[in-house]
Amino acid sequence: MFYFQKFSVQPFLVASVLLLPFAAGTASANEVISISTSQNSAKVHNTLQKIEKDTLTESSIQEPEKASQNVTSVSQLSDIKPTDWAFTSLQSLVERYGCIAGFPDRTYRGKQALSRYEFAAGLNACLDKINEIISAGLADKVSKEDLATLKKLQEEFAAELATLRGRVDALDAKVTKLEAQQFSTTTKLSGTLIFALADTFGGVGTGTAIQNPQKTTDSTNLNFSYRTRINFDTSFTGKDFLRIRLQAGNTPNIGSATGTNMARLAFTQDTANTFEMEKLFYRFPIGSNFSAYVAANNLDPDDVADTLNPYFDSSDRGALSRFGRYDPLTFRGPSGIGIGFNYKIDPQFSIAASYFGKSASSAGGANVPTGQNGLFNGAYIANLQFVFAPAKNFKIGAMYARSFEPAKDVNLSSSTGSNFGNQPFGASDTSADRYGAQFEWLVTKGFNFGGWVGFANARQESGTNVGRTANLFNWSVNLAFPDLFAEGNRGGIIFGMPPKVTSNSDPTRVDPDTAYLLELQYSFRVSKNISVTPGVIAIFNPNHNALNPTTWVATIRTLFTF
Repeated sequence: MFYFQKFSVQPFLVASVLLLPFAAGTASANEVISISTSQNSAKVHNTLQKIEKDTLTESSIQEPEKASQNVTSVSQLSDIKPTDWAFTSLQSLVERYGCIAGFPDRTYRGKQALSRYEFAAGLNACLDKINEIISAGLADKVSKEDLATLKKLQEEFAAELATLRGRVDALDAKVTKLEAQQFSTTTKLSGTLIFALADTFGGVGTGTAIQNPQKTTDSTNLNFSYRTRINFDTSFTGKDFLRIRLQAGNTPNIGSATGTNMARLAFTQDTANTFEMEKLFYRFPIGSNFSAYVAANNLDPDDVADTLNPYFDSSDRGALSRFGRYDPLTFRGPSGIGIGFNYKIDPQFSIAASYFGKSASSAGGANVPTGQNGLFNGAYIANLQFVFAPAKNFKIGAMYARSFEPAKDVNLSSSTGSNFGNQPFGASDTSADRYGAQFEWLVTKGFNFGGWVGFANARQESGTNVGRTANLFNWSVNLAFPDLFAEGNRGGIIFGMPPKVTSNSDPTRVDPDTAYLLELQYSFRVSKNISVTPGVIAIFNPNHNALNPTTWVATIRTLFTF
């Protein structure tokens, strides 16, 4: 409503006034003031100014047409020609009264239909313009015939003008109340809450050595857990973005019960029911196509680069499995504190890059000034991605990453693969060159096909066997079915191979077989703010060992957004 009043008032007015041509003559200031409703128009203006002080709403007020732009000559309107029947009247309105405001693209759009309320709003604005002319001591510029015409129009649209006046009064009262009670003029508060019901079947038994297939369990206990996030999103200019996220939860890593991290859920988070600072970063534009990031806590490469997995990369709404979100060998690593940028060169080509040191941890923390820590002397990952979109519904991406992880905190596959995949050289300093490719293809409106492949070459950097190398490999394909059975719902299938050590200078730390992960899910929207996603995850040959029985994870994720 705010956008309509600000934008459409003056252009629509002109079409209405053209129905009653202007003539010569003058009128007194008192006559004009007596029929003017400028007080109401001023109230609209003041109310809009209040709303626009909130930088978070400014962009929405301006879209999609942004603001109307006053014109000083009818020639500035690109779709009006001297041969048009309305040209002379428009010229008169512009030159004598300044009652025209064109669209941002310098068009008038005189063929566009308007309602009686739009007509009345335009009439009200023009009366205000004429009153300004009189107040400036230019009463001789307004003809008596024009005044008579406007007076007739005011009488004809008296009911609509009264309705608009009432709406403005109500709007002004609401704005006053919002200003008095608002949380902040620059910050919006939002949040998510996940309730999760999960159970596992089969797999390696609790406490069993990762490669030992002998001890198994038929089932674990059905468990119920939660994760909640509260976001404070701030904008100072309407184009920048500061996020502070608090998080609490008690969702365990199911890998501890199944004996394999391949069973880990995407939304696993156990803070012992205590809120913690989960994310803190600031994004700001440099020009129109360049965005820069500064991260103080827990920002990851997937926050800067494009995962090309829009239906499954979110831990709130996407894959149920941690592995199914995106390539863990290139988009995960010892990240959290650092910088990044995303540059959209043109509609088809973009570049993203980032450098992150690890957030505070047992080892390698970028915020720790001593020992094997710090921003450049501790754990880090540097990423560079190129994305090419040859068609509107098709994208491909290529990524390179370089990482280093100190001995006590090595986790090369970010708890998505086998134990060898996490630590190919055991507890030793480890560096890695990581390579990945991704694609996304929206085949039809109701079917999206995507996937990735990732490779890492790791090198031992400490201990008695410095220089040993190992290769890791993983891949995944996914099928998404947007709006399946109903608008807002989605079906999903994910199938892939979690990170596997395919070769190693130490032959005793090579995964003997190949594990596969299959995820089936269906997400349905209960309401605008509630969605439920039941699903099942199957891990065949867990930990890349064919002697281990299949692990099954059944879960129901209920998401509340507010």
